[in-house]
Amino acid sequence: MCGIAGIIDYNQDSTEEILVNITNELHHRGPDASGQQMFESEGATVGIGHRRLSVIDLSDSGKQPMQLGDLWITFNGEVYNYREIKEELTSYGRIFTSHSDTEVILHAFSQWGISCVDKFIGMFAFVIYDTKSEVVYCVRDRPGIKPFFYYWHDGLFLFASELKAFHKHPKFKKEINFDSVAAFMQHGNVPTPHCIFQHTYKLRPGHFLKFNIKERAFDIQKYWDVYDGYNKPKLDISFEEAKTETEKILKSAFEYRMVADVPVGVFLSGGYDSACLTAILQKDRSEKLKTFTIGVPDIGLNESEYAKNVANYLGTEHYDYSCTRKEALELISELPYHYDEPFGDQSAIPTMLLSKLTANEVTVALSADAGDEVFAGYSRYGYIMKHGNTINRIPDFVRKGISGMMSVISADHIPVMRNKYNFHNRYEKLKSLLKDPSAKNIMLSLSQQFDEKEIKLLLKKSVKPLKTAHSNSGLLEEFYTPLAYMMAIDYQTFLLDDVLQKVDRASMAYSLESREPFTDHRIIEWAAQLPDHYKYNNGVKKYILKEIVHQYIPKKLMDRPKMGFQIPLEHWLSCDLKKQVMHYLNDERIASQGIFNLHIVQKLKEHFFSGKKEYALKLWYLLMFQMWYEKWME
Repeated sequence: MCGIAGIIDYNQDSTEEILVNITNELHHRGPDASGQQMFESEGATVGIGHRRLSVIDLSDSGKQPMQLGDLWITFNGEVYNYREIKEELTSYGRIFTSHSDTEVILHAFSQWGISCVDKFIGMFAFVIYDTKSEVVYCVRDRPGIKPFFYYWHDGLFLFASELKAFHKHPKFKKEINFDSVAAFMQHGNVPTPHCIFQHTYKLRPGHFLKFNIKERAFDIQKYWDVYDGYNKPKLDISFEEAKTETEKILKSAFEYRMVADVPVGVFLSGGYDSACLTAILQKDRSEKLKTFTIGVPDIGLNESEYAKNVANYLGTEHYDYSCTRKEALELISELPYHYDEPFGDQSAIPTMLLSKLTANEVTVALSADAGDEVFAGYSRYGYIMKHGNTINRIPDFVRKGISGMMSVISADHIPVMRNKYNFHNRYEKLKSLLKDPSAKNIMLSLSQQFDEKEIKLLLKKSVKPLKTAHSNSGLLEEFYTPLAYMMAIDYQTFLLDDVLQKVDRASMAYSLESREPFTDHRIIEWAAQLPDHYKYNNGVKKYILKEIVHQYIPKKLMDRPKMGFQIPLEHWLSCDLKKQVMHYLNDERIASQGIFNLHIVQKLKEHFFSGKKEYALKLWYLLMFQMWYEKWME
């Protein structure tokens, strides 16, 4: 894993020093080496830069930018099946001078063009500059594990692995996109392809951007889509057949992620996903896997005992870290720098702590993210399966009549109940669901902190909803099921913009390469075609995955409630972080920024500190935005 950056400048103001500066801003992603290459194209200055974290082929022959004839590449990530592709390319007479996967990508592109990406199993964001045709290709992996930002304004095109690199270019304009501010306050992140700044974007996963320098224009094309798996008939196979084939695909994906010339470890929480990953990898190995867990006991975040039991049963070399509340709190001030944009997932804190300590032992760590999105592990799937049909069975005129009455009667006017925890939020969500009980509305209701009405009140400026995967389902009607719809949306939204972004920045902050085996495209393409009841079975989430795990680990050892990586947010905001809340959300600061309506912010604080703890996450999102604003805008 590395950091990449580059420039196409039609004003020809960009110097090699600027390229060095934007590249070196990504030093934490690649501390082992740095490289830049400048080109003078017709009417434009072109430059590509690279920061290297050595993982495959540690010699200098793996340094970047790398050249093959007219082609130059800067590459972040790994192509795990590079050896098989290299063998195929060798049969065509191609000669290699290194053992790196970077050189394989160059030869593959030279041999097959952009369609070479269809052969890659891996995580990647790379840019290839064809100096002969004067065309630049920017490519992002299928699920979006590796980040790719770009900026295009006033004749200047920038790209980088992290948004912070753009700030090192003197012509980069920091103009806030207020539609993105609204989206952040709703979802806790800025959804792809949008960014917090105007003229700035994230390249969609499974897409490539083709920039024609002579024509001063680019177009973006899709080469992979998760809906391609869902828009197929469900497989007509027995559960045992499905379980056997699923385990086979999982094993292949997991083993590929062990390819490295440096030490590799596994994040082990003791939950089903990480236990599955660890169990399958340890089974046929004589050497012990290194597994890592973190707990912060004094804030109630401690899966260590569960993880230790699983590690002992499987026989891994287990590292059990324990951190204090003080260490966790101290990391909060660092979040705005590492996440570039406002980011609201508080589990970034323990993820950073775990990454920091793991990096002392290994260079690569496998993380079991995406199991929930691929095999139906979230509670919201259970909610829609249990309650969606019930609400839809209520006659339309009855539902809308009740919703209409609820619109007239505020939650604050309901005796007794108005004092119950989270009653206001639940009341508003129920009103919305009665009005529109579709899977789309249920999904939005469960994933948004602020609804459209609340956003209009909160923001001073007029905003419009961003076009995202939430509003653009590619699921064909003949293959539609509520579960398939929700899982496909989660794969393109929550997994992409929250989970993968969180782990990438947290691990890269400490020069640790994180790998995500469950995101192997072969797994989702297979799992999408499995019958829904193989994934969600009579209230049991991730049914097929759990049955696979029980072949390796006794059920009684695994049977426990899902914990997650959550911090005691309500308590922290009330006590440890109250000073920060009052500082960043003080009246003068809010009024002078002109972004949020002061009386709404005052009301949120008043509700929370008077005991309505359901406002904690709303307040946290505001705090995270304000801290980001201070870091990057003031």
